Parts: sequence; C-alpha cells; structure tokens
Amino acid sequence: MKEEREVILKDLYANPAPLGLFAFGMTTVLLNIHNAGFFALDSMILAMGIFYGGVAQVIAGVIEAKKNNTFGFTAFTSYGFFWLTFVGLLVLPKLGLAAPVSVNGLVAYLSMWGLFTFLLFLATLKQSRALQMVFGSLTLLFILLAVGDYTGNAGIKTFAGYEGIVCGCIAIYTAAAQVLNEVWGKVVLPV
Repeated sequence: MKEEREVILKDLYANPAPLGLFAFGMTTVLLNIHNAGFFALDSMILAMGIFYGGVAQVIAGVIEAKKNNTFGFTAFTSYGFFWLTFVGLLVLPKLGLAAPVSVNGLVAYLSMWGLFTFLLFLATLKQSRALQMVFGSLTLLFILLAVGDYTGNAGIKTFAGYEGIVCGCIAIYTAAAQVLNEVWGKVVLPV
C-alpha cells in the first residue's frame, strides 16, 4: 500500500503589488500632467505607457496569478493592457496602420474602462482604504475623461488632468507604503 504524503508549496515570489502600483501611479501622473496642460503628449509618456504602465503591470499581474490573487491578477494585467492599447490608439494612426479613433469611439473606450474600474472599486470595499481611494479616484478620472471628450469641454479635460495626478499620487503612496511597511516590519505609512 502506497503512503500518501502532503506536499507543501512555498511561496517564493515577492509581493508584486508595489511594482504594479508604482507603474500605474507614475505613468498616470505623467499622462495627467499632460492632460492638465503642462506639456505635450510626447515620447516620454508613450514610452512610460508601453514599458512601465504596460509591461511592468502585466508582469505584476502574472505574479499575482502565481500568488493566487485574482483581484491583483485582474487589475494589473488589465491596466497593463489598458496602457498598451492606449498607446496603440495614439501610435497606430501615425504609422498608417489604422484610422484615428473617433470621439465617440474614445468616449466608448473610456466609458468601458470606467465601468470596469467601478466594478473593481466594489471589490476594494473589502480591502484597504488606500486601494479604495485609488480605484474610486480612477473611476472618477475615467468618467471625467469620457465626459470631457463627449462634450468637448476643455475645462473638464483639464480638471480631469488634475484629478488624475491625485489618483496617480495615491497609487504611488500605496506602493511606497507597502514597500516601506514590509522592509521595516511595521506600519510606517498606513494603508
């Protein structure tokens, strides 16, 4: 008779959430400094969108999947691909590979991301206040961007830029808190 043995798997992965939150937050701040009117949309924002906002978040999401965190997997991979698709919306027309997105198309795109973000916000109600603030402010950002594009109101788009800077800063704070709290083994920054 064969003896059954229990196999215990050890989690060898670091917490990927700070990487994902830093990637999201820093890219969001930079894009929204542009939206607020401080500088043009240029290669710096596009590169951040592809490599840090996009690729780094997808990597964080894949590690979240390995850690059996459905929320982290869904959020980070989705927003990583948001950044990649957003850059695609801007770059593909310039390369002659697709027609530019229409205003109605952009409003639909932003609205769907707003709905998705709101649904994730509901999941944060069982998580930290910091994550609630990230997803709540991001839901508001997508709504403001969609309304700004739908109405053509430059004031709404500029306000959305300022609100997006706040959203990104909250994500950066949340990432920093997770890193510092883990390194110091105590609450340095509350989340």
